[in-house]
Amino acid sequence: MTLRLRLLLVLVGIVAGGLIVSDVVTYTSLRSFLAARLDQQLLAAPGPVSHALQICLTQNPETGAPCRLLNNTNVVPGTYGQLQDSNGTVLLSACFFNSRTANLARLPKPLPLSTGRAKATTFFAVTNTGCGARSYEGVAAVTALGLSGENGVVVVALPLTDENQTLTHLIRQEGLVSGAVLVVLGGLAWWIVRRGLRPLDEMATTAGAIAGGDLSQRVAGADAHTEVGRLGEALNTMLTEIELAFAGRAASEERLRRFLADASHELRTPLTSIRGYAEIFDRGARDRPEDLATSMRHIRSEANRMSEMVDDLMLLARLDRERPLAHEQVELTAVVAAAVDAGRVKAPDRQVTFSPSAPVVVVGDANRLRQVVDNLVANAISHTPAGTPIAVDVRADGDTALLTVADRGPGIAPEERPHIFEPFHRADPSRARATGGVGLGLAIVSAIALAHGGSVGVDSDAPAPAPAPGAEAPGPGATFWVRLPLAQLDLPRTLTPPAPGAQPPSLVDSPPPAAP
Repeated sequence: MTLRLRLLLVLVGIVAGGLIVSDVVTYTSLRSFLAARLDQQLLAAPGPVSHALQICLTQNPETGAPCRLLNNTNVVPGTYGQLQDSNGTVLLSACFFNSRTANLARLPKPLPLSTGRAKATTFFAVTNTGCGARSYEGVAAVTALGLSGENGVVVVALPLTDENQTLTHLIRQEGLVSGAVLVVLGGLAWWIVRRGLRPLDEMATTAGAIAGGDLSQRVAGADAHTEVGRLGEALNTMLTEIELAFAGRAASEERLRRFLADASHELRTPLTSIRGYAEIFDRGARDRPEDLATSMRHIRSEANRMSEMVDDLMLLARLDRERPLAHEQVELTAVVAAAVDAGRVKAPDRQVTFSPSAPVVVVGDANRLRQVVDNLVANAISHTPAGTPIAVDVRADGDTALLTVADRGPGIAPEERPHIFEPFHRADPSRARATGGVGLGLAIVSAIALAHGGSVGVDSDAPAPAPAPGAEAPGPGATFWVRLPLAQLDLPRTLTPPAPGAQPPSLVDSPPPAAP
């Protein structure tokens, strides 16, 4: 059974129960009212009936001629009256507004009279009493009266025809009205329930479309003011999350496939070189010292290249899975100064500027942060023409430390920026060694920054240092930036950069600044 049909049956059943209760209460109330009115009429009828019968009996006791007093307007039409003497002999029976000789009553014998006092009234039922063409049940009242010096009894019966007809008509009308109300209400309830549950049908249709693979489907017209509307909004939110999750999984799978393809390509090159030099060794290079030394040198160089690549891949895997980083308070300014000095040594023809102004302290791994700066400086040196100036800066920016490495190189195309920090991504599709490394440096920078709770980015049109005097800037340049959370520590204003190649100092065990 559907929800729509269950709701309709419950609603109609409740209304039907209410109508039945209302009809029963109405019928009972009206019947009680009519019975009370009949009792009042019975209590008032014996006097006029007895008086009329006694006069009729005195005027014409034998002929049976019609008595005009039987048309007494003080008596309810159809009233049956009977007059008995003290011995129970019927003296006169008559139906008012009919013949006095009518004797159709069937009264119980003996009469259930009240004893112990005069003029006592007793009520009892009389059946199959007829006056003229009437046939009905009546209610009788028996009253002890003085009749010609003797005690007598007058029996009065009132018809229930009008009351019964009224109650029968009431039942018929209640049935018709209740049936019509149920029919109209059932149709209206069906329309209301169908309209109210229409969003559920739309949700079912949407769910079916989603099950078919269309994750872009949504429930339309969800009204937050209704329960079904809130359900639709919750379903839309859930579908959005599912779509994003599927899109993320698809993107992750695509990145994994590209990563595996790039890793295979990068590893195949040194392996091919090693295999080639090994074949030269087998073909007689072992007997020629010069060729043997050349082969061994190239094999060692390619093996070192593979080792560095594998180390970088393992570092990325550990950062992504375990994040095995030290948590120390590190003076980032000193780390950057040491990395800049190392870059100047590696590229003495480059103008690498760094002018620290204040200490910047972060919490993290000093060795990994040094690797971030080294990779950014090396990336700027590798991807810019000779003589291009490079500017490194680090400063506190709000509650974060901002590290920037800017150059005046050819810049980065807009379509390359979203992928610049992905592993093995290189702007040069030929992947030539002369235009850069294997594409893991910036990926390591991003992984280390994220592991420290920071973020990375690149701006290709940000301001960069001016070129050397007499030199022309080759392009718009690029500015790589790294944001890291600042540590809550006050440091002295003087900085002492470490010697080139030395490990940046940690501030965990450094003595506190002297009191002024």
